[in-house]
Amino acid sequence: MRTSDFDYELPPGYIAQQPARPRDHSRLMVLDRLTGIIDHRRFYELPGLLREGDTLVLNETRVLPARLFARKHPDGGRVELLLLKRIDPRTWQIMVGGKGVFPGREIELENGTRGVVLEDLGGPRRVIQFKSPIDNLLEDFGQVPLPPYITEPLTDPDSYQTIFSKIPGSSAAPTAGLHFTHQVFEGLKKRQVDTAFVTLHIGLDTFAPVREEDPSKHPIHSEWCSLSSQTARLLKATRARGGRVIAVGTTAVRTLETAASNADQATVEAFEGPTDLFILPGYSFKIVDAMITNFHLPRSTLLMLVSAFAGLENILGAYEQAKQTGYRFYSFGDAMLIE
Repeated sequence: MRTSDFDYELPPGYIAQQPARPRDHSRLMVLDRLTGIIDHRRFYELPGLLREGDTLVLNETRVLPARLFARKHPDGGRVELLLLKRIDPRTWQIMVGGKGVFPGREIELENGTRGVVLEDLGGPRRVIQFKSPIDNLLEDFGQVPLPPYITEPLTDPDSYQTIFSKIPGSSAAPTAGLHFTHQVFEGLKKRQVDTAFVTLHIGLDTFAPVREEDPSKHPIHSEWCSLSSQTARLLKATRARGGRVIAVGTTAVRTLETAASNADQATVEAFEGPTDLFILPGYSFKIVDAMITNFHLPRSTLLMLVSAFAGLENILGAYEQAKQTGYRFYSFGDAMLIE
């Protein structure tokens, strides 16, 4: 297995710059991972594609308005900050855009709050400690960060949030959840499909390409996740009645499989803490029976995860068919249901 096995060509024109409107009118490719058979639907048809007794598991993380602007103190040079991870109430791991931001350098936010660079983590990453907590500043001064392949400004900042987002903490959206609308949830309820929620706060490393030719040598990122005892009970009941556990997005997959890995048997238990689970082909899925996901970047850990679930040949074949039939890719793109 080589990283180059997970490569494919995607002309820029296939990358969605705006979400579908309405959200649930995005396309939905349905892939049978056993036969490789593909069907083409719309996302609003999802309730009719699921079975009574299934349970959908969604990630209720909310994207932080984590893009801030500051000036170096005292010379006033402008820098851009992207908050990656909170270490404590005043200290953050941050991606810095700008020169001369070295340890000991002071910066000043737009409201006058100052911080000092404590550590250089390599590349643009720094550890910065502020004079006071900055969480309450984000709504007034922060902007929602977008992936670099989205170059058009958003007409509605909430379009990069799921309608069920609840717990702030992510640097990026759980994009498989962006397709859901209240109408889809109503359809699921009528179909007697349960919904459950987990939390995984997404870091930007999720989207970083794998640079090692042997993917198993890639230093996988760690992300904080949580699955409650209530959700664990519901998933056990789902399995007991013969229903399927369907993960919405790779973040839900990672949370579920982490919680299952920490259980004593082939089940799932409550879990809270960091996960560094790296799912590659050959992995044996313990709790996830089906998944809803978007189309992922080449050479990414996310493409490796869905290939582990459906088979690399099936996934690359589905991606080629998606290109041939005009699907839209990446964060604001269309979805797949892999069964």
